[in-house]
Amino acid sequence: MTDVTSSKSNRRPHHWRHDLIELAALFTAVVVADTIAKTIAKGPDGPYLLVFSAIALVATVAFHTWWARRHSHASHPPPPGSPAGATGGRATTAPTAGRGTGTTEQNTGTGTDGRSTGAADGGEGAEDAPRPPAETALWRMRTTVEDTPGSLAALCTVLARLGVDILTLQTHPLARGTVDEFLLRAPAELSAQDLARETTSAGGRDTWTERADAHDLVDTPTRVLGLATRTALDAAELPLALRGLLGRCTLHSVPARSLTGRPIGEQAPVEGVLEETVMKLRDPHGGTLIVERPYLPFTPTEFARARALVELDARLGPRVPRSQDVLTLPEGNEITVRRADQRDLRAARAMHDRCSARTLGLRYHGPVGDADRYLDHLLSPRFGRTLAVQTASGRLVALGHLLWDGDETEVALMVEDDWQRRGIGSELLGRLVAMAEEAGCESVYAVTQASNTGMVAAMRALRLPLDYQIEEGTLVITARLATAPHRSPRPASHSLPHEEVRRAER
Repeated sequence: MTDVTSSKSNRRPHHWRHDLIELAALFTAVVVADTIAKTIAKGPDGPYLLVFSAIALVATVAFHTWWARRHSHASHPPPPGSPAGATGGRATTAPTAGRGTGTTEQNTGTGTDGRSTGAADGGEGAEDAPRPPAETALWRMRTTVEDTPGSLAALCTVLARLGVDILTLQTHPLARGTVDEFLLRAPAELSAQDLARETTSAGGRDTWTERADAHDLVDTPTRVLGLATRTALDAAELPLALRGLLGRCTLHSVPARSLTGRPIGEQAPVEGVLEETVMKLRDPHGGTLIVERPYLPFTPTEFARARALVELDARLGPRVPRSQDVLTLPEGNEITVRRADQRDLRAARAMHDRCSARTLGLRYHGPVGDADRYLDHLLSPRFGRTLAVQTASGRLVALGHLLWDGDETEVALMVEDDWQRRGIGSELLGRLVAMAEEAGCESVYAVTQASNTGMVAAMRALRLPLDYQIEEGTLVITARLATAPHRSPRPASHSLPHEEVRRAER
């Protein structure tokens, strides 16, 4: 409940006694002044004394006014959010960045000193820093500095002299020193080499810079919550969420056992392992998640965030989005396209039994008898996403896989013999490529044979730039997504002519 006080209710009551007392004081002052003036005027130097008194009175009033204004400005600082400095019209007094056990993030202006006892304005050169030019560039910069008072102020002084504005700041405490991660808006002509060199001169070491974009303007807590939400909705999102959390990195999912049932290496401990540029986390579904970032060591804070994300995935258990699309083929048969996981293993093996040896050979490029061994791996959300096509009776007739292969992404299709040449493969491929674009993949590749004309035609129907490469009789077709023009998500009706599409939520 809000208390509101109006100006009427806040006004003091008026009393006639106050006016009478003020009037009496005025008459008394006039009488006293007239008596003194007459006494002085009758003397030989009376007029001069009156003039000198007036001048002294004016000087005293002027001095008192100046002193009162100066004292008022010194004792009452400007309110938060108002301009308080001279760095391009931005506030230069920033909140203190703590040095506790957690990570501190701030949205600041140039001249943040998190380690000095007072607020720093970027040093003596901050007032002379040029205003940001019309053309600027966003940079992500990470550097390690000593955890001593004034170390961050020295770095901010250099950035202010270069005309660089600090948009956000994160601190990652280490056993020795502190890793400071900045999001910077710098003049367009400032190169990464110059930025790193000036940072080193200010006391930074192991400096790393990378161009940023508008997506990096989202603060870290908001970004982490978004990644956690996506992971909670879909188990296949965990590898992508880890990439989004840690930046450019390579993620490998090592199963606990090989396809033949033999143990593979040692499983990571429950608490995980952090080794400079390598992070090992225990996969809740069995095996180990290995994250590598050779160009930049992981910090304990990043390791704790990644482990928390994996723990969230473990607590929620197996899950896939439960939406599905019901499509009508040209001949009138209805099929359903939905997400699949390891719970569809039995139905997928039954589909294998109905497929010919040629279809299995084109899909798995190996002995037909080993086809069933791959299914458990392919249906696992750790290795990608799987789309399944089933008939009205519930029988599985096609599978499409989007597989995370390190920094690359593979697409693979298999359609039961009796359901081929009906556009099902093209439909699955289009949906898988749309998923890859949504996940931020730059390209997808398919491994097939030149004799598989259906797969080659489906890749060409994507209307994306394609690269062809033949390796020992195997054809690798790569579709580049990053260079493709911006397209709205392709509706499901584009690949099946005259089909009817309706979405059902179970």
